[in-house]
Amino acid sequence: MEASNPGIVLDVAQIMNLLPHRYPFLLIDRIEQIHGDESCVGIKNVTINEPFFQGHFPGRPVMPGVLMLEGMAQAAGAICALSQGADSPLQSVYFLTIDKAKFRKPVVPGDRLEYHMRRINKRKTMWWFRGEAKVDGQIVCEAEVGAMIAKA
Repeated sequence: MEASNPGIVLDVAQIMNLLPHRYPFLLIDRIEQIHGDESCVGIKNVTINEPFFQGHFPGRPVMPGVLMLEGMAQAAGAICALSQGADSPLQSVYFLTIDKAKFRKPVVPGDRLEYHMRRINKRKTMWWFRGEAKVDGQIVCEAEVGAMIAKA
């Protein structure tokens, strides 16, 4: 699979081949518009069946902001792992940093959350990305995140 082809779309099964995350902590359903390890758009279809909605908050479900940040890191980590090659063993992707995080609007069941990730730096096995989480084209969360890949 050629990682720099923007026509590539990763479904959830392909994402699980790249990342060690599993339900209920896999927070992306697909990744599209992939440009190598430079940028991508990760998609999370937010449903009322998410386990965190039971307690956040009863009667007024709102997706926790920290989980949006995790979704951003997972989208970025998946394209970093993809750029390492399809023949590489499953990688461990570790969250390194969160900077300049801002939350603009609540995300609720029924929203289609898009993680627009753009690489801002790379050093050996570490990557830093600028991300904007959007619902219906409006920014709901933004941050700079860093990740590192280590052999599993």
